[in-house]
Amino acid sequence: MDTLAAAMNGLPVPLDVLALLLALLLDLALGEPPNRLHPTVWMGKTVSLAERIAPGQRSLPAAQLTYGTAMALLIPAAWGAAAWAITIGLLQLHPLAYLLVVAVLLKTTFSVRTLQVVAGDIGRILMAGDIVEARRQMSALVSRDTSELTGGQMAAGAIESVAENITDSIVGPLLAFALFGLPGAAAYRAVNTLDSMVGYHGRYEYLGKASARLDDLINLIPARLAALLLWLTTVAMPGMSAGRSWRIMLAHRSRTESPNAGWTMAAMAGGLGVTLEKVGHYRLGDPAPEPEAHHIGRANRALYATTGLTAAAAVGILWLRWVLWA
Repeated sequence: MDTLAAAMNGLPVPLDVLALLLALLLDLALGEPPNRLHPTVWMGKTVSLAERIAPGQRSLPAAQLTYGTAMALLIPAAWGAAAWAITIGLLQLHPLAYLLVVAVLLKTTFSVRTLQVVAGDIGRILMAGDIVEARRQMSALVSRDTSELTGGQMAAGAIESVAENITDSIVGPLLAFALFGLPGAAAYRAVNTLDSMVGYHGRYEYLGKASARLDDLINLIPARLAALLLWLTTVAMPGMSAGRSWRIMLAHRSRTESPNAGWTMAAMAGGLGVTLEKVGHYRLGDPAPEPEAHHIGRANRALYATTGLTAAAAVGILWLRWVLWA
């Protein structure tokens, strides 16, 4: 903290504000780096390595739960510590080195452009009437079986993915960075990676339980903040209803298995005036028609608007920290 304050001494703008803005520009201009250079992919490899040496399914549930808890705590801590060491070294090297490297690394903890592009491609394919290709492309967005999905169900799936990832891919990491710097953003992304890889039922019932619960815990505030910011975008965005978004958000937020995912998905369903359904799991926004391809474009516009509000909130937090440390 003292090192960062010293490096910022005399600068009219906090270094981390500049790093955040540069990271956003990098995301919008370039999207994701190649997998071989992507820290999130590296995080996934550490999770895979830990999983390979974990107690097998024939082991006692207590052994799997204990090992899984150690994974959930130690892997994010290790990545957060690595990010902290990098930032300290960069600050001692030069503020410009800190700015450039932190911006690049921060960008890899969140994703806006790629999410918008993938969802937008689904919308364009659906508008062209190519259901087979749309089903193939949907596998990049959802984990469910896409072979029998209708056009409306695929539009819903794309919109659900956009809405849910507003928390995981934007608000969560940017809020973590604003509060705890690059180590916070790295640790957040590591927890999210653990949850996506092992935090579900079945094979990982005990091994991934701690990762799933930790992900739920750290997203309690980001999910609700994301829903609030998303709702704010519906106030001024054409084709969206702020009143319905608010009502559906409060009424349907608890319909999902996750304590967090329903907030932004319900707010998006209400704002668009559609029903988002995962058959056998939830229906958000009913009674309302299922979405059409053009609703994906509106959801993407809401994504960008919410990202802008999130960035403004993060800049405010960073500036407040800067003032308090000055």
